[in-house]
Amino acid sequence: MTATTTAPLATTPVPTTRQPSARLRAWATRAPLLPALIFMIAVTQLPFVATLVISFFDWNALYPKARHFTGVDNYQEVLTDADLRHSVWTTILLTVAVVLASLVLGLVLALLLDRRFRGRRVVRTLLIAPFLVVPVAAALLWKHVLYNPEYGLLNGLLHYVGGPQPDWISNTPLLAVEASLVWQWTPFMMLILLAGLQSRDPQQLEAARVDGASDWQIFRHLTLPHLRRYLELGALLGSIYIVQNFDAVFTITSGGLGTANLPYTVYQSFYQAHENGLASAAGVLVVIGSIIIATFALRVVSSLFREEVGRA
Repeated sequence: MTATTTAPLATTPVPTTRQPSARLRAWATRAPLLPALIFMIAVTQLPFVATLVISFFDWNALYPKARHFTGVDNYQEVLTDADLRHSVWTTILLTVAVVLASLVLGLVLALLLDRRFRGRRVVRTLLIAPFLVVPVAAALLWKHVLYNPEYGLLNGLLHYVGGPQPDWISNTPLLAVEASLVWQWTPFMMLILLAGLQSRDPQQLEAARVDGASDWQIFRHLTLPHLRRYLELGALLGSIYIVQNFDAVFTITSGGLGTANLPYTVYQSFYQAHENGLASAAGVLVVIGSIIIATFALRVVSSLFREEVGRA
């Protein structure tokens, strides 16, 4: 007998394609954002680093050769000098007053706009308009059209009813700045709170009405707790912007009559006194305060997103 052997079948290797790693895919996804990131770092972070370095020097632009390293002396002067300390207090007072007044008025307007009535879209557009006005133009509008003691609208109305003719900016300078900022920032608060009102559960509101709850009880026990996060968000975002406000103070009072806030003091120290080191130290303090407030704002935003995802 002859043994027959069968040769093994030849198999052709199947080419395998290597899948890109997760890290490579992540970099490929982020690559289009790199130019914008580099541009943002060059425009924002590098100047801030330069400002931080200058803040540790006694540096007067009129005497550039006399500059020398002073450590934290500029920061101590910002916190101990009477005028600079007053500007810090004015900044806090201005921010708190404007944010609280804007939140209260924004809540009232949001509650009114949450109801259905004819022409609601037109009214909403008109109420948003002040927030869209350029800040300098808004300040000029209040200074000349409303506050002017000779031809201003406020004194014109008082003259019509036989009232006094006060000089609003001279008599109440800080209140004049606050009123212009409240007028401009109330629509911003209104939009945030209106979004919160429209995210309420309608079934929960209907059940409360069926159980006999009044409008005040619904507002106190359902609406207000629901709006807590939105109120916090509006207060934090408004504080970030108003702490850095320069336009209204510069345009309406030119920093006089006790209305100079910290941003105006930075401008005054840098462009008028030419004290680059002192102005840089004050600017760094403004940035640090804004970062602290922004951190809380981001936490509130992330919690709002988590709540919306949980509802979905």
